[in-house]
Amino acid sequence: MSELPLSIAQHYHDRTKYDPDTLGAKSHQLDWENQPVPFKEYKIGATIDLKPYLKKEPDGGKDLARKGLTRLSRLLFCTYGLTAKLATMTGSQIYLRSAPSAGGLYPAEVYLLSKGTPQLPPGLYNYQAQNHSLIRFWDSDVWPALQAATFWHPALEHTRLAIATSAVFFRSAWRYQDRAYRRIFLDTGHLLGNLELAASLTDYRPHPIAGFNDDALNELLYLDPTQESLITFIPLADLLDIDQNLPKYRTALPSATQTDYPTIPDGELLGYCHQATKINSDKTGIGGWSLSDEEEPEEDKYNFPFCSKVSTKTRPIDWRTNLEGLENTILKRRSTRAYSGAPLSFDELKALLDFTYHSEHYTYQNLDAYPDFFDLEDIQTFIAVSSVTGLDEGCYYYAPKAEELRQVRFKNFRRELHYLCLGQDLGRDASALVFHTADLKKAIAKYGDRVYRYLHLDAGHLGQRLNLGAIYMGLGVSGIGGFFDDRVNEVLGIPADEAVLYITTLGKPR
Repeated sequence: MSELPLSIAQHYHDRTKYDPDTLGAKSHQLDWENQPVPFKEYKIGATIDLKPYLKKEPDGGKDLARKGLTRLSRLLFCTYGLTAKLATMTGSQIYLRSAPSAGGLYPAEVYLLSKGTPQLPPGLYNYQAQNHSLIRFWDSDVWPALQAATFWHPALEHTRLAIATSAVFFRSAWRYQDRAYRRIFLDTGHLLGNLELAASLTDYRPHPIAGFNDDALNELLYLDPTQESLITFIPLADLLDIDQNLPKYRTALPSATQTDYPTIPDGELLGYCHQATKINSDKTGIGGWSLSDEEEPEEDKYNFPFCSKVSTKTRPIDWRTNLEGLENTILKRRSTRAYSGAPLSFDELKALLDFTYHSEHYTYQNLDAYPDFFDLEDIQTFIAVSSVTGLDEGCYYYAPKAEELRQVRFKNFRRELHYLCLGQDLGRDASALVFHTADLKKAIAKYGDRVYRYLHLDAGHLGQRLNLGAIYMGLGVSGIGGFFDDRVNEVLGIPADEAVLYITTLGKPR
């Protein structure tokens, strides 16, 4: 019996895998003369400087117009603001932001769309991270067109602001070529992790949507979809307005599944895959928006027979005990460059897993209890433990609902992890590596090829929660998007159906 043909998402994933036998042939020299600029410029438009609104309000917040801009200023700065500028040996500048990005390339652009508020007239705004300002490049009411492009998502009925994030493909593809598509969505997931938590600090509630009419939203924002395309659209509920306290709705919609595609040359695979995962304007096969909690969540996927099980139940991280708190943690976050090899404690690992997967434990700290993932049921988590005091070495499956680790293999994998992570010392010296995976075939059956976007967005979102929890606790953390895909499954004992999406390394910084 012949196997079914691969869909375009599966084909893309297989084509962009790293393999030790072919990696050398796929390497390329970076074209430094054509290095992309990580900021978008507009020749015309009205500018709103947001820097003054980062300061403490002198009147205690009685000026409502100023208070509104102060909240937006903090929200945008924590989400994607410029937090450091470093000089290089060549005299050029490296810009660092509140959200991590593979290779420091920052492919995402952030837009603000207003229906009309006391602070922001109706129109389209681009967030200029380089100088922390908004530029208003279009000044008309776009809300009816937004509602149509999002298939009348209920979150737009009462909200008056929305954030949209796009990807400028070349910024990431310049270095990572076709595999950049994976990293673009991981980067956007990091950004969404910041947005969700920053909104809790500023009395907003984001409602991220990744199921929308791509062509309509790109046209609305005047984007050339061959160069830049919308990735997420996020109605922003103002929780100080009782009419905007909205229930949660589903955020993902299915697309078609394409199995009949031509031979696609290297260098064109990223663009082809993105076009193939669009949702058509005729909304064929799309159901209505339903409340997100209508279905009971599935049980944890893997319950291996005869495996040892270790409880991860723990007390939540108390973000209130440290004067720096969540906002400063977001702003001072940096990816760890090197680990000492010293062990984490099991209590530290448990606390990180609790913050990443159990947001409901943080309601009493006024953090968003139920952040929007696109479908977390499709993401699985495996952890390779090299040096965690109180926990045996080996590879574990993490079962969030049961709050336990289930051991898959007994072994210290330090040497193998160094190899699997393309010889990066971070893989060798980390105390633990968190692997996010997904069964692509099953996920595509559920959502079509567009699910490839959702999976990487969710993996990046989870990775950012690990990032922030680790930084707050004084630990080291760094994401890895480059690895020998299939060898990871073979070495660690991760089921072959699970495609590895992302790795987050944890340890003690050197």
